[in-house]
Amino acid sequence: MAAAAALEALAPLGALWGLVQDFVMGQQEGPADQVAADVKSGSYTVLQVVEALGSSLENPEPRTRARGIQLLSQVLLQCHCLLLEKEVVHLILFYENRLKDHHLVIPSVLQGLRALSLCVALPPGLAVSVLKAIFQEVHVQSLPQVDRHTVYSIITNFMRTREEELKGLGADFTFGFIQVMDGEKDPRNLLVAFRIVYDLISRDYSLGPFVEELFEVTSCYFPIDFTPPPNDPHGIQREDLILSLRAVLASTPRFAEFLLPLLIEKVDSEILSAKLDSLQTLNACCAVYGQKELKDFLPSLWASVRREVFQTASERVEAEGLAALNSLTACLSRSVLRADAEDLLDSFLSNILQDCRHHLCEPDMKLVWPSAKLLQAAAGASARACDHITSSVLPLLLEQFHKHSQSNQRRTILEMILGFLKLQQKWSYEDKDERPLSGFKDQLCSLIFMALTDPNTQLQLVGIRTLTVLGAQPDLLSSGDLELAVGHLYRLSFLEEDSQSCRAAALEASGTLAALYPVAFSSHLVPKLAEDLCTEESDLARGDGPTRCSRHPRCLQALSAVSTHPSIVKETLPLLLQHLCQMNRGIMSPGTSEVIAICQSLQQVAEKCQRDPESCWYFHQTAVPCLLALAVQASMPEKEHSVLTKVLLEDEVLATMVSVIATATTHLSPDLATQSVAHVVPLFLDGNISFLPENSFSGRFQPFQDGSSGQRRLVALLMALVCSLPRNVEIPQLNRLMRELLELSCCQSCPFSSTAAAKCFAGLLNKHPAGQQLDEFLQLAVDKVEAGLSSGPCRSQAFTLLLWVTKALVLRYHPLSSCLTDRFMGLLSDPELGPAAADGFSLLMSDCTDVLTRAGHAEVRIMFRQRFFTDNVPALVRGFHAAPQDVKPNYLKGLSHVLNRLPKPVLLPELPTLLSLLLEALSCPDSVVQLSTLSCLQPLLLEAPQVMSLHVDTLVTKFLNLSASPSMAVRIAALQCMHALTHLPTPVLLPYKPQVIRALAKPLDDKKRLVRKEAVSARGEWFLLGSPGS
Repeated sequence: MAAAAALEALAPLGALWGLVQDFVMGQQEGPADQVAADVKSGSYTVLQVVEALGSSLENPEPRTRARGIQLLSQVLLQCHCLLLEKEVVHLILFYENRLKDHHLVIPSVLQGLRALSLCVALPPGLAVSVLKAIFQEVHVQSLPQVDRHTVYSIITNFMRTREEELKGLGADFTFGFIQVMDGEKDPRNLLVAFRIVYDLISRDYSLGPFVEELFEVTSCYFPIDFTPPPNDPHGIQREDLILSLRAVLASTPRFAEFLLPLLIEKVDSEILSAKLDSLQTLNACCAVYGQKELKDFLPSLWASVRREVFQTASERVEAEGLAALNSLTACLSRSVLRADAEDLLDSFLSNILQDCRHHLCEPDMKLVWPSAKLLQAAAGASARACDHITSSVLPLLLEQFHKHSQSNQRRTILEMILGFLKLQQKWSYEDKDERPLSGFKDQLCSLIFMALTDPNTQLQLVGIRTLTVLGAQPDLLSSGDLELAVGHLYRLSFLEEDSQSCRAAALEASGTLAALYPVAFSSHLVPKLAEDLCTEESDLARGDGPTRCSRHPRCLQALSAVSTHPSIVKETLPLLLQHLCQMNRGIMSPGTSEVIAICQSLQQVAEKCQRDPESCWYFHQTAVPCLLALAVQASMPEKEHSVLTKVLLEDEVLATMVSVIATATTHLSPDLATQSVAHVVPLFLDGNISFLPENSFSGRFQPFQDGSSGQRRLVALLMALVCSLPRNVEIPQLNRLMRELLELSCCQSCPFSSTAAAKCFAGLLNKHPAGQQLDEFLQLAVDKVEAGLSSGPCRSQAFTLLLWVTKALVLRYHPLSSCLTDRFMGLLSDPELGPAAADGFSLLMSDCTDVLTRAGHAEVRIMFRQRFFTDNVPALVRGFHAAPQDVKPNYLKGLSHVLNRLPKPVLLPELPTLLSLLLEALSCPDSVVQLSTLSCLQPLLLEAPQVMSLHVDTLVTKFLNLSASPSMAVRIAALQCMHALTHLPTPVLLPYKPQVIRALAKPLDDKKRLVRKEAVSARGEWFLLGSPGS
């Protein structure tokens, strides 16, 4: 029995011996993984593996010894976590001894040591022992790249887990690593080596007397000159090496005495990349250097940076030079000085001023901007630097402004002043008398007001920007200054059409300054605008000509522009609403454009109020009831309607009122929104007008109960409010409201009302939570649609309802959306509704502006377009192929709309299968289809040239034909596509070059300027095709 047990125990060892022989003598790689797996499973121990390798490890043949050690190392790499401390000690002693072996054995030994460096059970002191052995016995740089990388990995592992032990070596560890790294050339190893050096410095390892040697062994690679080979599997980029080396060089001030001369030398070289790298490295160094490190090199650094900014032909070098100067100044600014120490910042800034100030006074002004940029870069580094430079430069610039009489020169000087004023905004001053601008305030205001009254538009624009920045300085401008500033902005806001940019800038500045100085604008600007509105009302009532009345829209724009502070909104909003009410009372005879202009101003005020919850609620509870009251009044059946009554019910005016109400609602809190909707819904369902101002109307308001056409049109205003509410706001009488909307949506007497009802129904459906009530609403809608589509006069209204309900469900990924989309797609073959169904695909894929918007809290799922494309385009393609010839254009039009609004990365993989249909769509006589398809093809010519070049003959022919289309938009799009064709491979295009150049001569004489412009651009590119350098 004992003999049998012994044989049974020896059997596995025999198998192990066989695996060892297969690996060592049979040169097979598989047994190593098998042995490692058996050790992990407990079949063998590491000691048994060593015993099985005994003869191989002692073999006189180096290659055999190497294979034996390789097997052991591979097993250890997979099983190092199973080793006991005693085993680790013996293995390390073994491997250290083998470092003295033949060079063929060394790679396998290093792999074993890498495995042991990962051991948790590594006893104290052995890490130091291993590294000493490597430093002493191995000439690392004579090893192959893989083995050098193994050495770096061993060092990295020990630095991560045995830091205190390695620090015990003192500077010997640093010296040993310098020997290991010296001469390294492979970028894969350099990335690891740079990281080790960075850790040596950042973790406070002792560098001892080897600081310069460590610097030399790393700085020899600066600047990095590395071009990765094509198809490099390692993915190492030049930028990776640059950043890694820069982190080392900028990691310690102890490198400064060696690094700064090197940086100066490289900045002064002629190599662009060396200049950039050096300036960026200098920028990084300034974050860790102090005055002590920079002191001896400041003159040379300043000279190099100044030369690069004054003489460089590269904007990148100039930008990096300015950034480096900013960092240098910041470094000098933050250094803590002893009482008796020299303040290098003052002397450094004095040198900068000495070299730059005189350029600001040169009559030809050649070096004005480079000098200003240098001064501003230094001034932007700290409050001290800003004060020093500003107090020296501002008097000079103010003097130069008055010396020069030409507007262009004055504009240049004012732009420089503006730059210094912007820098002042970066720093805060507790005492306003400390601010350097305080002494120049009067001169600056005088200069700005001179610029604002100059006839030169460009100087006025800079003056407006300067006034805005100066006004942003807290407590700087006096009340008198503000009154003058407001007066100038008022005047500039009413400039003629040829000064539109200046007027727009004045309005923007008014809004910015009004938020800072609401009292000044309330006292001096709002009353003037109110007076202008009153005068305007009188002129309109008298029927004066357009000269006077042209101020009307500008006055409205100014009122909305300054409504940036809650106190001003409380003045401007009543003015605008009162102005609208004056029209209603017949005091004025307004046109559609005047009413729309007022509504647009109201919307702009509403947008500004969204930033402040209090202002938002004030606007909503003031403007919305007033607009609703005016609209309800206009919808009442009166014998004699005022002019405004007719205007308020027009489609365009109602659309602008919808925008105002929606904008005023989207940012309400749920509680306030609930209060509002509790008034509005009963108004439309029950005619409850109690919350409306001036609510003595001549009749009842019943838009859903046999109301007049005018009353039904106001459902659009209901839509604006209820479809802009947050989703968690409960709408009163929702069930009744949805049924009324559904009924009105199929009313044939007023298409505007039925469409508004359909949109409102869809908007509420989209937000409604899933559940039984939603299913009931959907069933009612489907029944209504089917009944309407079957026959009768309401087919168009039923189709519109289907379109909007489908969109509402597509946006939220509702399961019923696919059924409705199929029903919708089936209408493409309908003789009456087919063209409208084709256009409907544009709506399904587009973002709406009035309903079903993210801003209005609709449920819009990400990538709904991609999902719609995936689910429905195959059916569209099948339908196209199966459809009769007279219906095919509908399918093409729908497909074109879908593809045109699809993100191009989604479309590109499907392009080969869909391109033939897109090309066929270009032959469709419908200009909408042509324009949509051209818009889809143009980016594809740029992003998928290889696929598109297969169809170049067809593309050239069709684009040239469409360049003579009756539609200007199609002609422009076709010429843009002809231009984009030049991005296809040149050999493919060259045979068509003469034909295209001849054909493009005709649109050069097109009657429309925009067409001629595109023709010139496209023809020029075709002329250059194939020429050298093109």
